Amino acid sequence: MIESLLTNAKDACRSFQVVDKETKIKALHAIRKALLNQTSFILEANQKDMEAAKENGMSEAMMDRLLLTEERIQEIAQGVSMVAGLNDPIGQVIRTIERPNGLKIDQVRIPIGTVATIYESRPNVTVDIAAICLKTNNVCILKGGKEAFHSNCALADIMVEAVKDVLPVNPIYLVKETDRKVVDEILNDTKHVDVVIPRGGKGLIQHVVTNAKVPVIETGAGICHLYVDQDADLDMAVKVAVNAKIQRPSVCNAIETMLVHQDVYQEFLSKLKPEFTQVKIYGDMRALEVLDGQLATTQNYGTEYDDLICNVRVVDSIEQAIEHIYQYSTKHSESIITKDNARAQFFMDALDSACLYHNASTRFTDGGQFGFGAEVGISTQKLHARGPIGLQEMTSTVYKIYGDGQIRE
Repeated sequence: MIESLLTNAKDACRSFQVVDKETKIKALHAIRKALLNQTSFILEANQKDMEAAKENGMSEAMMDRLLLTEERIQEIAQGVSMVAGLNDPIGQVIRTIERPNGLKIDQVRIPIGTVATIYESRPNVTVDIAAICLKTNNVCILKGGKEAFHSNCALADIMVEAVKDVLPVNPIYLVKETDRKVVDEILNDTKHVDVVIPRGGKGLIQHVVTNAKVPVIETGAGICHLYVDQDADLDMAVKVAVNAKIQRPSVCNAIETMLVHQDVYQEFLSKLKPEFTQVKIYGDMRALEVLDGQLATTQNYGTEYDDLICNVRVVDSIEQAIEHIYQYSTKHSESIITKDNARAQFFMDALDSACLYHNASTRFTDGGQFGFGAEVGISTQKLHARGPIGLQEMTSTVYKIYGDGQIRE
């Protein structure tokens, strides 16, 4: 059955790649309206997943990823609406080259084709990816985790039904088989799948990268860092730290480690302590002079917790902070809190993570927050796409060459 689904998805590309902008916008608004109208149905499906997750002992942080509420469904629908309103990159001329022989060469954005996404837990991803792919004339193949099975089925069925009378062909294909062998079939089907994007934990991402024959856009686990500099506004640093760790600890853009300059650690950590009472701390010896917790190990520094757990290390200099980040970061998001603009620029120039912040929370590494409406994931690789994967990142290019009978001598 999976072979038939992949074949149908690839066949749909030919018709879908020429669908015009207005029709795509109409389809996206139909999806938005259907999601809102079917909120009760979605919540019922999600409740089945939540009950199963509880029975299976899923952590509270991971259950938060899985949970859908009326408010979250409204946010998902709003994201679809935002995608509909964004400038359409398909057909955009990136550059024009005019040659001495009279040839005119346009480099133009086009769809990638079939985009397979393999993801875990968060059912909102089903809609985000479908919306971005639809807007960019890509056909999406969605393989969500079994923990969100009922939610994903409900969302996909609603979207397919919403667009069936608007689009000439179905561009949304949800893989409903739960056998893990299906993932490897997708990863190896170079005939029908143009690119695969994993979105989830380190194990899933590494499995895809290691086993795929299909080209991969690698999204990364989020071991994100916050560095509190010697010239930081400490009240601001506390506010940012609370947001970056506590507001939603289960997401990849939440921080896992705080680095604090030795000149301010006692004052900063004393201010932070009453705000971090619900956070389990792994710290170095100096951090544990102020905070209650356990001694951190190298394993702690290399762990993405996705939970109310945080590493705290006191560093002697900004250079030591940068060295620590290079050693343990997954190149996702890092932030510096400082009033010294030159030091902030040094921090941002010296690191090579996808997103670098000055005086702001890493929680903004998100397609919606960047104005993309939604995202397919956060790419931490350096080729093709980096950071939040939005509309432009979901395109390839073609050269269109216009002549008047030119031949090559």
